[in-house]
Amino acid sequence: MTDVQHHAGLVSILRTKVIVNPAARGGKTARQWPFISELLKQNDITFDHAFTEGPGHGIVLAKEAVNADYEVVVAVGGDGTVNEVVNGIIDKDGKGRATLGIICTGTGRDCIRSLNIPYDFSKACKVLANRNCVDIDLGRAEYISDGRKDRRYYINTAGLGFPAAVAERTRRLKKMGGTIPFLIAFATVFATYKAKNIVINIDGQIRQERNLLIAVNNGRYFGGGMKIAPDADTCDGLLDIVTVRDVNKLKLLYNFPRLYKGTHVMHPRVSTYQAKTVDVQTSEKLLLQLDGEVVGEAPAGFSIIPSALRVISGGLHG
Repeated sequence: MTDVQHHAGLVSILRTKVIVNPAARGGKTARQWPFISELLKQNDITFDHAFTEGPGHGIVLAKEAVNADYEVVVAVGGDGTVNEVVNGIIDKDGKGRATLGIICTGTGRDCIRSLNIPYDFSKACKVLANRNCVDIDLGRAEYISDGRKDRRYYINTAGLGFPAAVAERTRRLKKMGGTIPFLIAFATVFATYKAKNIVINIDGQIRQERNLLIAVNNGRYFGGGMKIAPDADTCDGLLDIVTVRDVNKLKLLYNFPRLYKGTHVMHPRVSTYQAKTVDVQTSEKLLLQLDGEVVGEAPAGFSIIPSALRVISGGLHG
């Protein structure tokens, strides 16, 4: 299988740029890259590559790639790396300027779960070589960052409240690598986090609640495999919203395993919605994470951009 595309009898080479985050998974990605690079070559994928040098650099490199007319941009790293590459290849109207490929080397893996992309590097490279593309929706978030309004796109999940607090604590511990930072962060935040008073507007329907978390998802997963939005479909033109109202910590812990099965949505303190726009207001500090990375805080607004991005996928299931 060669890295080509057929157009009306003409054969053109797909110019591919691979953007590698060597710091992903506590620096393990840097050691894995030579093996991944060889796998790409074995699958007859011709590519150039670049390494990110810090937070936000993936956006810069992805923008440079599309401006240089690369047709495929591959993110090698975790969910945060994927998010940066996505934001680099999107134009001012929220539409993709290149096709996205993913080789996941991170620990969360929620993006590839929603896109049905294998974690195994050899299989992921085969998916890239097969060029099975699908046009998926993108979420757009508007929020406050460092006292200013900001905007960012996301491929899989937006989380306000408890999940963002866990993501922020995990970020501080990332140098440890693996899943240990997440487990420590989860335990610490779980013991101290308190529900916030929220006003949420879902397609014009306003609700006032005291919530532990609000998930505004495009895909099904967050938190490293939790099926927070079990019915989400990345191609249906809708956001899937899940809210968890204030609940006793012991009861929450007892029901926690249900998150991995998606059966938590049947709990009386959990509500689910589908919508095209969501607005969240609060007078309390409420952090926001997009695809596992904390980017700012509420007030925040969310909208869906249908069929915004072409992704090389293993075949979607939501």
